[in-house]
Amino acid sequence: MAKIAFILLCHKDPEAIIRQAEMLTAAGDYMSIHFDARAKPEAFRQIREALADNPNVTFAKKRIKCGWGEWSLVQATLYAVEAAVDQFPRATHFYMLSGDCAPIKSARFAHEYLDARDVDYVESFDYFESDWIKTGMKEERLIYRHFFNERTQPKRFYAAFEAQKRLRLTREIPHDIQVQIGSQWWCLRRRTVEWILDFTRRRRDVMRFFRTTWIPDETFFQTLVRHLVPETEIETRTLTFLMFTDYGMPVTFYNDHYDLLLSQDYLFARKISPEALELKRRLGALYNNTRAEFQISNEGRSLFKFLSGRGREGRRFAQRFWETESTLGRERELMIVVCKKWHVAKRLLDRIRQVTNLPAIEYLFNEEGTALPDLGGIQGTLAKRTRHRRALMRMLFDYYETDRLIVCMDPGSIDLLQDFCGDRSVTKLLEIQCHFTDSYLTGHAMRVGLAGEQTPPETLERLLPTIRGDMTHESDQIRDSEFENHLILRENDDAARYPDLLSRFLDIPPEKAQEIAALDHLFAD
Repeated sequence: MAKIAFILLCHKDPEAIIRQAEMLTAAGDYMSIHFDARAKPEAFRQIREALADNPNVTFAKKRIKCGWGEWSLVQATLYAVEAAVDQFPRATHFYMLSGDCAPIKSARFAHEYLDARDVDYVESFDYFESDWIKTGMKEERLIYRHFFNERTQPKRFYAAFEAQKRLRLTREIPHDIQVQIGSQWWCLRRRTVEWILDFTRRRRDVMRFFRTTWIPDETFFQTLVRHLVPETEIETRTLTFLMFTDYGMPVTFYNDHYDLLLSQDYLFARKISPEALELKRRLGALYNNTRAEFQISNEGRSLFKFLSGRGREGRRFAQRFWETESTLGRERELMIVVCKKWHVAKRLLDRIRQVTNLPAIEYLFNEEGTALPDLGGIQGTLAKRTRHRRALMRMLFDYYETDRLIVCMDPGSIDLLQDFCGDRSVTKLLEIQCHFTDSYLTGHAMRVGLAGEQTPPETLERLLPTIRGDMTHESDQIRDSEFENHLILRENDDAARYPDLLSRFLDIPPEKAQEIAALDHLFAD
């Protein structure tokens, strides 16, 4: 069975470190601790004295001062790894942790998980080909030498950087190394760790190179694992669950995140708030519970994105603006069917085509696979369609040789609706307001990734009112926009009203509207 040696880098809160070490080693696992040399000596002394009698805990033989983005973080990790390899010959896996991490599964589950596959778990994406780095330096992290810390010595950091750029003092990446990048929270097998330690002793050129790269904890182990281990034995993922906000800040977990964390397909999570004492207590008890069972739905990230976006105009920024392009044309009439239940709108459009022969296009801005004619590539992706929305619509009018066109849109596309309703063309809106059962909302949550087959019923019970409220919010946004020519067809209304609404919306004779409204299964799920 797997035996884990946890590699813990920490710099504060000695009481929490002691509890973390006692909890993780109680199940028979090990821990090697590097406590930052910048911390107060009495804090380190407190940790050593409290754990002195625990044979499953060891300490890095050398403590150094660590700084974010510096080589010191990698060196501290290597010191802790060396101590663990020497002290714990029975350890089969080495798992990188910080003081903000906590287990979200039991030790039994973690051991069985690692036993199931003989692989290393580490994010390792090609440094130059991947989009792992979103902003800031990329190639410059490697080809220039970085001697100062950007956060603590910004003037020196950028002065040295600019001087090297002016003097063209670039350097080559070691020729046989393909630099990789990824999260520093890895879990490696003993053989891999021993290969890495041997590599650090043999390849001084590579060590010199990485010592002056910027943020090497995101590249060093990731590169060496990919260099030393066959690709078939690498799982390119982390086993530590973490999330970031739109602004690049890590999401912090609190006492009320217990159920969410347990349902994620990970063994640990970070960052746990220092104030979340009840969460830490419950997770600690869970780790040593040999009978705990887990239902993994893994909807954490999509759920966070959904909830954090609610209530925001434009979801993140204020109202977003695209290029305005030119008008669709005063002589043209655009009729938009707005409905959250896409299958309902599609049924209605199919019936309208049969009765009126008007060109009608389904969710062209919401569904990638919508059938569209070849318009020279502008129709190829949702991004292109949205970016060039008015040009696309003009081309569709021209393609069908018509001045009247019907399209479907999701009520969440408020920016599109505002744009088209503000055009000089005649724009009409038919909003179809449907009744949403719990069953439909559950299916919707699964379709958009907010829930999975294994999501606990109690989690869904808490989630459904939020989803229902979000759909109500979308309808309220449409109403508050006060669009001209806005008609509402409600599922719960008397069906006798439907022909009149359809006649006004489509500008067709009442008998034609009656023929369309005769569709008796319009709202069937």
